[in-house]
Amino acid sequence: MEGKDREISGHTEGNPEEEQELYEHYRIKADKGQGLLRIDKFLTARLEATSRNKIQNAARAGNILVNDIPVKPNYKVKPGDVISIVLAHPPRQIELIPQNIPIDILYEDDHIIIVNKEAGMVVHPGYGNYTGTLVNALVYHFRDLPLQNDEQVKPGLVHRIDKNTSGVLVIAKNELTQTRLAKMFYDRKIGRVYEALVWGDLKDAGGTITGNIGRSLKNRKVMQVFPDGEHGKQAVTHYNVVKRLGYVVFVECRLETGRTHQIRAHFKHIGHPLFNDETYGGDRILKGTTFGKYKQFVSNCFNICPRHALHAKSLSFTHPVTNDHLSFEAPLPDDMQQLLEKWQHYAVHKKIT
Repeated sequence: MEGKDREISGHTEGNPEEEQELYEHYRIKADKGQGLLRIDKFLTARLEATSRNKIQNAARAGNILVNDIPVKPNYKVKPGDVISIVLAHPPRQIELIPQNIPIDILYEDDHIIIVNKEAGMVVHPGYGNYTGTLVNALVYHFRDLPLQNDEQVKPGLVHRIDKNTSGVLVIAKNELTQTRLAKMFYDRKIGRVYEALVWGDLKDAGGTITGNIGRSLKNRKVMQVFPDGEHGKQAVTHYNVVKRLGYVVFVECRLETGRTHQIRAHFKHIGHPLFNDETYGGDRILKGTTFGKYKQFVSNCFNICPRHALHAKSLSFTHPVTNDHLSFEAPLPDDMQQLLEKWQHYAVHKKIT
């Protein structure tokens, strides 16, 4: 084997709750002396802790390419072949405890479930959050469903959003569907729209923020934007201004990539952190005065929405099994709605719009 490149999206280094896609991408070049060998056997021998069944599912899902062409599990690897495979990121080996926790289900069929996650709910059990998560709730919800192809129905994550971000998530109900969805995220075939309130008055009505995103070299829990090619991975965020509210702006964001804390890091990078985002400096007065009445007004706004003001508004994609086009939307939650109304009233009253 001449070389293996590995790209992982979703590795969290001890912090289980960050907006991100969850997949692994491998690129392998067979060496010049490679004998003919089934590709499922070839990859099983080279990818640690990856079962042959998982690799066969990846091939059935169209996730294994040889020289840019999809192949079946029985394809024979030849010398010099360039192999690309996308796999759903394996979950941590944590016992999943079923819990009867209410969840807002927007859609469900035999293959996927779409939920509107409330702010404050962790998506997946991890260090410090072994219970009370969305996955615990889904395991309970799936408990009485019949087996699918001799497999128990279980939540298969392909992306997740932060504990304090609300909004739409798609979860697979079996490994094959999870694998297909992972490839769709990798190929950027999932439409995602977020809503956010950011500090300051953006100059233009819309724009695009680019810049590699990676972990800060000083604080591993914070993401930073780096010059292209220096650190991190390419990230692209498109935005449009929805409402100008004086010292803050309500924006709609469309993600071209799905990096960890992408929207939060990108808006921090251009000098407009999300409102009340303590990780990226938005939890203090950044625009306006520091006089008593305004200071109290902002403090009241922080109390109304005691989290970063970010909501995953919608998801659109082609169903991984039926090929139907699907689109789902979650309304703006009450805390962000009240926050907008308060800023709207303030902006009109002070005539700063």
